[in-house]
Amino acid sequence: MTAKKIYLLIIALCGTVILAEAQYNKQYFLYRGRQFIVDNKFAQAINNFNTLIAADTTLYEAYFFRGIAKYNLNDFIGAQTDFTKALSINPVFTTGYHYRAVTYGRLGKYDDALVDLEVAAELRPGYSGLYFTRGNTYFLTQQFEKAIADFNLFLRYEPKVSDAYLNRGTAYLYLQDTTKALDDYNTAVLLSKFDPEVYIRRSNIFALKGENDKALADLNEAIRLDSTNAFAYFNRALVRYNEKDVNGALADFDKVLRQDPNNALTYYNRALIRSQIGDYNNALTDYEKVIAINPNNVLGYYNRAAVHIELERYRAALDDYTKAIELYPDFANAYSNRAYVKTQLGLVAGARSDHDIAQQKINEYKSKMSDSTFSAYADTSKQFNDLLALDAEFARKDFSDDMLQYRKVDVRLKPLFKLMVAQQPDIPFERQYFHPALEQFKRNSPLQMLSEIPGRGAIDLMKEDSIATAFLGKNKTAEAYFNKGITQFQLRYFNSAMNYFNKAIELDPNNAFYYLNRSALQSEMIDFIASVENNVQVLALDNVSSTRARMQQDVRMYDYHEAIGDLNKAAMLMPDLAYIYYNLGNLRCLSDAIPEAIGNYTQAIRLYPFMGEAYYNRGLVHIYLREVEKGCLDISKAGELGVEDAYSVIKKYCSKN
Repeated sequence: MTAKKIYLLIIALCGTVILAEAQYNKQYFLYRGRQFIVDNKFAQAINNFNTLIAADTTLYEAYFFRGIAKYNLNDFIGAQTDFTKALSINPVFTTGYHYRAVTYGRLGKYDDALVDLEVAAELRPGYSGLYFTRGNTYFLTQQFEKAIADFNLFLRYEPKVSDAYLNRGTAYLYLQDTTKALDDYNTAVLLSKFDPEVYIRRSNIFALKGENDKALADLNEAIRLDSTNAFAYFNRALVRYNEKDVNGALADFDKVLRQDPNNALTYYNRALIRSQIGDYNNALTDYEKVIAINPNNVLGYYNRAAVHIELERYRAALDDYTKAIELYPDFANAYSNRAYVKTQLGLVAGARSDHDIAQQKINEYKSKMSDSTFSAYADTSKQFNDLLALDAEFARKDFSDDMLQYRKVDVRLKPLFKLMVAQQPDIPFERQYFHPALEQFKRNSPLQMLSEIPGRGAIDLMKEDSIATAFLGKNKTAEAYFNKGITQFQLRYFNSAMNYFNKAIELDPNNAFYYLNRSALQSEMIDFIASVENNVQVLALDNVSSTRARMQQDVRMYDYHEAIGDLNKAAMLMPDLAYIYYNLGNLRCLSDAIPEAIGNYTQAIRLYPFMGEAYYNRGLVHIYLREVEKGCLDISKAGELGVEDAYSVIKKYCSKN
């Protein structure tokens, strides 16, 4: 027998001995696995519990603790599976329901989390941690009164937990009760004097109340406690700016950028201040950074144009306003300002046209102020020269670098599919998607199902829009309204496109393609609002305690339920169309319902095995969940199917694995 074979035999025998030992000493393995978790050795803990489960598949504690280890490695789907297995063995295991609820929360499955917490509360009404978790879940679903009621219950049992006061205070803020919010933040400060975040949170209340001296005192204390806290410097810059301390604000923004040199929002705010004090050349440099980081940042072009005007660079200003209008054709102020620039350049007719369009856009907005679908999107007559505040670009200090590496995947999902006026895409015949209803629908029109909106150079959109207008003038049919909506969509006249799609659906409520396109339009409108307002939803979990979380304030939550509703309607009308499920996958991702998104992408691939975009997006989601091997397999398949961006993702995230 060779030495290698002897070595392998020893390993096999050792494994047999361990399994045998596990049958007689399960408590030892439970103890050792728990100790691995305490020591943050989660991979070793999983291996330990794997051994124990191999010896006894009925031991619910082994699944439960393995779920905790997986959770701490950000494998939330794996954790959910293990907690579910533990509960199938022991259906009255209260802590299992609690931890599964926490995991559901991380996966965005808030309804499931609330069900588990209700069951757990019925089993053990005195288990205080349940009320903290349920309060957080109610908060995330914007049920603020219920969140406050649960935090009240929790504090009745544990009156010295500062996080509960912080979260309840933030819920009060959403209910516009700054007095109670401040009371809770004051209590949190008393309980956690050495935690910089309690001071940062309270400073926001003082700033809202105009008590800038108190806000500065809190932020100074936060920085004294943690001199590397970028968010504290960012907030202090805003307060200093409000106090007319321009140099202090600029100095704080400089400190933020030393720690985070790709923070577009900080460059944007610094550019605004520099332009206001006449430091135009440096302001231009900052705007160039903003645009380099996000080439579709409409406010970057819009405000940079104003700097060009101050320097009398009217041609450059004209180009920037034109780019802003291209990105956002309903931007009333961009038309108005471009009219001024054209006047300076002697382009009188163009200036008059832009002025008239600006007034038309403003009047359209005023007429629709009561319509929530349009109001946030259409208000482009306001000023955009205020500094912007944002928690979301700043990572919490207690997040590990390893987690952030995966949470900040800097590649985007491939966009939603929609019917567009375009040339036939160059796809090999054997990979093309054939669906009888889709082919019939496209038969009499130059429409293609595309993910990316084709550029204006690919087809004469103005001509196509004129044709659609002429067709609509002669035929007031659903098809005519839909075709006009498509050309308006491609020209980025979103409000107009929405009106046409609504009319098409009103006339023909059983056409799946109408719902699919309207859903894509709704999603793009929401995305644009979010990009202008620089706001995203944030939940920062505290790694020290998996059942406690602090809620960020100043967060606007964007709701895709109407867009998802349109796709669900389309799926009812046409349940075998692959593009519907792909689009649902994207919207589930945007709604933080990650497991459902994976299921939707899988369904799309089942219906259309050559859909490279579905493999690509599913791969990104797996990488986001740290299931790197699964993700890289999907990304590789996407590259094989012609998705060019796949190889840059493989280079960045897969070549090391």
